[in-house]
Amino acid sequence: MVAPWNRMALLKNPMQEYAWGSRTFLPEFLNEPSPSEKPKAELWMGAHPKAPSQVFRGESWIPLPQLIQQDPGAILGQGIAEKFFDQLPFLFKILTAAKPLSIQAHPDREKALEGYDRENSMGIPVDAPHRNYRDQNHKPEFICALTSFWALKGFRNSGEIQKLMNPLGSPLLQEVSGVLLKYPDKEGLRHFFSSLMTLEPGQQGDVITQAVNGAQKHAHKDMALEWMIKLHTLFPQNVGILAPLFLNLVHLEPGQAMALSDGELHAYLEGAAIELMANSDNVLRGGLTAKHIDVPELLRVLKFSETQVKILEPTWEAKVEGVYPTEAEEFVLSVLKPRTGSPFTSKRNRAVEILICTEGAAEITDPGMNDVFSLDRGASILVPASLGQYKIRGEATIYKATVPMA
Repeated sequence: MVAPWNRMALLKNPMQEYAWGSRTFLPEFLNEPSPSEKPKAELWMGAHPKAPSQVFRGESWIPLPQLIQQDPGAILGQGIAEKFFDQLPFLFKILTAAKPLSIQAHPDREKALEGYDRENSMGIPVDAPHRNYRDQNHKPEFICALTSFWALKGFRNSGEIQKLMNPLGSPLLQEVSGVLLKYPDKEGLRHFFSSLMTLEPGQQGDVITQAVNGAQKHAHKDMALEWMIKLHTLFPQNVGILAPLFLNLVHLEPGQAMALSDGELHAYLEGAAIELMANSDNVLRGGLTAKHIDVPELLRVLKFSETQVKILEPTWEAKVEGVYPTEAEEFVLSVLKPRTGSPFTSKRNRAVEILICTEGAAEITDPGMNDVFSLDRGASILVPASLGQYKIRGEATIYKATVPMA
């Protein structure tokens, strides 16, 4: 008899109730009462120690990390288990933002390791509100829209920043951004951003008031100004409301995606999306939040270079699987769209997979064991690497997180 961890298994996933979440999207997605009492922000699928998924094994639920440790090679795939030290290397989420998330960036692997050890040596508890590094990992991210989705990603070029800021009529803001005229490069961006973030509270208040007054006169000319005014209604005293003027404003339609690298300043503003990332919870914040902001550490982590935003579409294989391009070694995202007469058949040689159905209904079958599971909207399932080939029949949209094979 094949051990349970060599078979498909249903997942029960933890919910994160952050203040910026929606009271309707995830409850309706999971067929729960809506609107919910508290905002539902993120559904986590994975083995992060903060909130691991539960796996249905036999007649009970057990934490996914515990299941993996019983037989890492069978679940993850032998090569993946060896490469990532018997750990699931990704964290898979559904994220829904009714309000903007904080402006933030994530450290590279070297800075994460150094920062984690440093804060440990200082005796800062891992769950302390003022802690920056909660684990030793970096956190490249991939976001794929489920609804219309607005975000900020990476620095604009110096000319764009000045073009947006100069008409607002704020002398201090013109002074701060003036360095970009003299130094339209990485050092100019660093000096501009650090000067903005370290203004005295009174100076920040003056800049915000002047900039918003100016933006209201010109908002019809650019969506960045409209977003700045919208952010001001939510965070009236926060200099982060200026972020749409110096970060790229991105709009994703459902199915479109983008990748975020280590050290890239970004924020998710509005909408629901699939999010896939390395298995980390390290965040350095830069605004639009009441949480801890460590400006010196953020400046140390950030990459100060202008960003050309690439909106990504999947490459379709056999008409039923669209694979999104990624440079990450920890994860790759696919969208599966089986249809009547066009089932999806998996590859035989593959790594661990987590699947979640976002639309329609389907059946996933392991021909070897005759296991059959229904996948309706909101249902998720773990498919271990040792399972081999499986099939999905029905009319559905299913997102698949896995690890690239070498």
